[in-house]
Amino acid sequence: MENEIFEFIDGCEELAVELQTELTKRPAISPASGGEGELDKCVFLEKWLRERGINALERHDAPDLRAKGGVRPNLIATLDGKDGSDTSCLWIMSHLDVVPVGEISLWDGDPWTVVKKDGRLTGRGVEDNQQGIVSSVLAVLALVRLKIRPERALKLLFVADEECGSAFGIDWLLKNRRSLFTPGSLVLIPDGGDPAGETIEIAEKHQMWLAAHTIGKQAHASRPEQGRNACLAGADLTLRLRNGLMKKFSARDSLFEPEYTTIEPTKKEANVPNINTIPGDDVFYIDIRALPCYPVNEILEEARRIKAGTEQEYDVQVELTVTQSMESKPTPPSSPIVTMLSAACRRVLGVETRLVGVGGGTVGAFLRNEGIDSAVWSSIDNTAHQPNEYCLTKNILADAKVMALLAVMK
Repeated sequence: MENEIFEFIDGCEELAVELQTELTKRPAISPASGGEGELDKCVFLEKWLRERGINALERHDAPDLRAKGGVRPNLIATLDGKDGSDTSCLWIMSHLDVVPVGEISLWDGDPWTVVKKDGRLTGRGVEDNQQGIVSSVLAVLALVRLKIRPERALKLLFVADEECGSAFGIDWLLKNRRSLFTPGSLVLIPDGGDPAGETIEIAEKHQMWLAAHTIGKQAHASRPEQGRNACLAGADLTLRLRNGLMKKFSARDSLFEPEYTTIEPTKKEANVPNINTIPGDDVFYIDIRALPCYPVNEILEEARRIKAGTEQEYDVQVELTVTQSMESKPTPPSSPIVTMLSAACRRVLGVETRLVGVGGGTVGAFLRNEGIDSAVWSSIDNTAHQPNEYCLTKNILADAKVMALLAVMK
């Protein structure tokens, strides 16, 4: 049976290229990033699956008046397991949305037209996350065509809005369709990994984004004593926060790379439009990725203590606002999704996997916080969000084999 599955998938390279090409033609960019959403892409995928005998499909549309059709679609394709029930499911979850192309001059061609060369497919979204979409579809297609029933119900979930926070994707599903995910659910998320498929991500750092709004008094730059320089105070606060928080929250955990909490100033908003005016208003942002041993509220409390020093020294007010925050529970290393995935990678890829934690956020955090074990894994070169994003056809097929093997493992 295993050899039959692998042989079928090996014969699907052109089909994989075809599906990647069609998916890429339909930009699925969030309205928050200036796009229309995922509807066109989802409708196409639903039709494509039905035409190939994958008929157990259901849509769960999150309302969003900004998007085409007023919805952000989430699509589920189900292949019944041997026991005919949904009490124990294997989910493979990919996301439909992609990021904008960025600076178009940095691309070698049209980002929305797939170019195939030397086993490489180039185009926006081909890796992030269409490789996961296509691999999971090929795995199911192999089982359907060969009339093989998976051990447990196999569900492909194609979600919306992953790139912009998941409010209309997995977060919406967990809040509005929680019954979809039964207690025995296991989830594979093919949206991160390494070229050899050796790493399985089971944990994420806590994430918090802080906005620091410094309020001083505007004045002429030649008379600084008449004002209170919000830019100067903000610059001082930037260093105080980064250095102070890094010093206090200094633990290390080798599961993660980097193995420490990161505190990084990032975006800064424009203040005055001219050089010779001292600004009375200044805003900057800090991206915090904390080791799970540090609750975000503890970090926020320390940040507020630090900003009080800047307020006193520069006679300004500082408003700290949390613009985004997420704490994530880990998936236990002994979880069935981890042990089964490790075994499948060993058999298909011939690699010994290792467990890792990441600083970046994935949809796995939403699931883990609901007690649903999930593992993030795939064989990718990590070109997501870059110009000339690409994936390798050999990785699409190899990942499909791992997924199909997972489905038939006891």
